[in-house]
Amino acid sequence: CNMSELLIRPRDNLSHELADTVRNMIVDGGLAAGERINEVHLSQRLGVSRTPLREALTRLAQEGALTNQPRIGWSVRPLSVEELEQIYPIRAILDPEALRLAGIPPADRLARLGRVNERLAAAHGTEAAIALDDEWHLLLIDACPNRVLIDLIRQFIRRTRRYEMALMREGRHIAAATACHGEILGDLERGDLAAACERLRLNLTTGFEPIAEWLRTREAS
Repeated sequence: CNMSELLIRPRDNLSHELADTVRNMIVDGGLAAGERINEVHLSQRLGVSRTPLREALTRLAQEGALTNQPRIGWSVRPLSVEELEQIYPIRAILDPEALRLAGIPPADRLARLGRVNERLAAAHGTEAAIALDDEWHLLLIDACPNRVLIDLIRQFIRRTRRYEMALMREGRHIAAATACHGEILGDLERGDLAAACERLRLNLTTGFEPIAEWLRTREAS
């Protein structure tokens, strides 16, 4: 993103965009695993003040992308197949249960889901694709009465985001996601909640192997 443009935006938007920028640096290797982050140097490098940068780093620590230790400061947590194996399958358990509890969405919500899916199919850029994919999944389960479950899903959306970035950089994965979303909507339009839940479970597991392969290639190089 253009840092000169960021400077005139509201601070909350700025911290979100800085989090996207730093997350990209981690995924691309611009910030290496284990590297300590000097706030002064990074703020100068990005052309921003330290306050929104610190807010962005806090967001990334909440996602698990960074650690923050007293007297040491911020450090980059490594992307690893081991962590992916531990955190990636959890949403395939949580989301279908949330959909089961939410039940068949009303017609107006199904229409909104269809529109969000169309925007995802036409998305340009990794961050836009991930944001629209998250929007679709959260809208799908919005009527779930168990808000603790929704909060858990939001937590795992944050935890897997830096891994999802590797997946959503390829257009074929976006196309596969939107196709699966369309099939889930078809199940719901037919009133088949059980089939939609099962297809949602599959949708949330198919990304594992491509991400794991990218990680193995990254580690080997």
